[in-house]
Amino acid sequence: MRRPLVTAAVLLALAGSLGAAPANGVPPLPERLADTGGGSQLITAEAPDAASTTGTVTWWERRGGRWAQAGSAPARFGENGLAEGATREQGTSTTPTGLYDLPYAFGVEDAPAGTTYPYRKVTGDSWWCQDNTSAAYNRWVEPRPDHCRADEAEHLVSYGTQYARALVIGFNYERPVRHRGAGIFLHVNGRGATAGCVSVPADAMAEILAWAEPGRRPHIAVGTSSGPTAITRY
Repeated sequence: MRRPLVTAAVLLALAGSLGAAPANGVPPLPERLADTGGGSQLITAEAPDAASTTGTVTWWERRGGRWAQAGSAPARFGENGLAEGATREQGTSTTPTGLYDLPYAFGVEDAPAGTTYPYRKVTGDSWWCQDNTSAAYNRWVEPRPDHCRADEAEHLVSYGTQYARALVIGFNYERPVRHRGAGIFLHVNGRGATAGCVSVPADAMAEILAWAEPGRRPHIAVGTSSGPTAITRY
């Protein structure tokens, strides 16, 4: 029996389906990270250097055993750039670098169509406590307890543009360290650089929320292109 000829086009299609390496030979960013969190979805937030206030957010997913880009958008970082997450100090307006989980989403607006991620709707009683003396430090509180001072907390509904939709970044969240920082989110752009969060355009935030699947355990890696806070370290 004659063997059928396999055309170059078929071979190329097979290579693509198996997640062949890119033409330039550089593996996709997630494959160059020290860790991706163990899930099959990942968001990267990369700035050119630690003094940068802008960069790129890209969301990735595992396809055919390799990481593939699912979307990308311009990003904004803290007005004082980025700082190593393990030693960052509260009130410095720096975005903490590192690899973090994404506990849940929230917003002043309803969740985008198709959202499956846990989503909490902001009300007039919703606050994020940043009071270092409070038992609720770096937690959503509703209503705000007396031990969390109003001037040391964010009234979430007051940020209708930025918190129209957002994802909680798990920085200093599981076991909060006082004075390390609180209320670090991936949220919608405001007028300029952030106070330490990562922000993207509104349409990108909606796309990310509709894309993220809790069962795929997405994480976010934040860092710079090189240097001590290089994103590949995390």
